[in-house]
Amino acid sequence: MTEQIKLTGMVISAMPVGEYDKRLVLLTTHRGKITAFSRGSRRPKSSMLAATEPFVFGEFLLIPGRDAYTLVGANVSNYFMELRENLEAACYGFYFLELASYFARENMDGTPLLKLLYQTLRILCKKIIDFKLVRRIYELKVMVAEGEYPQCFSCCMCGSSEKLTAFSFSRSGVACENCFQHNHGLKKLHPSTIYTLQYIVSSPVEKLYTFTVNDEVQRDLEQVMDHYMRLHIDRKIKSLEMLEML
Repeated sequence: MTEQIKLTGMVISAMPVGEYDKRLVLLTTHRGKITAFSRGSRRPKSSMLAATEPFVFGEFLLIPGRDAYTLVGANVSNYFMELRENLEAACYGFYFLELASYFARENMDGTPLLKLLYQTLRILCKKIIDFKLVRRIYELKVMVAEGEYPQCFSCCMCGSSEKLTAFSFSRSGVACENCFQHNHGLKKLHPSTIYTLQYIVSSPVEKLYTFTVNDEVQRDLEQVMDHYMRLHIDRKIKSLEMLEML
């Protein structure tokens, strides 16, 4: 008999299979993104009905198979019910889940991405920071977890760390005042934007969502991250279409 394993994780997608089953995608700590089937969990009286919905976080008891796992139990720590009661928060939440699914890999440590996702959903539920800012912080930090993010601490053109003042979209990095003066096509950034990018890149997850920005910095972040996400994501993120309709 195959031994059962217990993994900490979150349901990042769920779809019906057959008459009563579900096919789940879980982001887990030690095994990254995995596929699991939950037999009978769509039955109205199933003990697994609530535990097999997107956003559910906890410990999942699984039986490994050749191509997928079978879910046999769950100890739920957080259902994130607040996201189901707020359409805007839910749309952002599904976008964050889909981004996590895009970047997560099977048999790789999913702890950093899972920790980021969990903390971000908690912030959505608390509604203490503008959701538009939460989105940009999350996007950049996901890229940091992937090891691919804009150069923020030195000029991408000359290497100087002094008087950083602009952004090069062609080189995906900040630029100094001197390079800004002598090169066309660089975008001037608000001074606080440079600091904000550096703070997001270097801060631990626990301190990410502890600040707000003005409208000018928010616009800068949106332009930088829209460019960078288009550069590094090679398919359409479906949940983004609904999000941008809000």
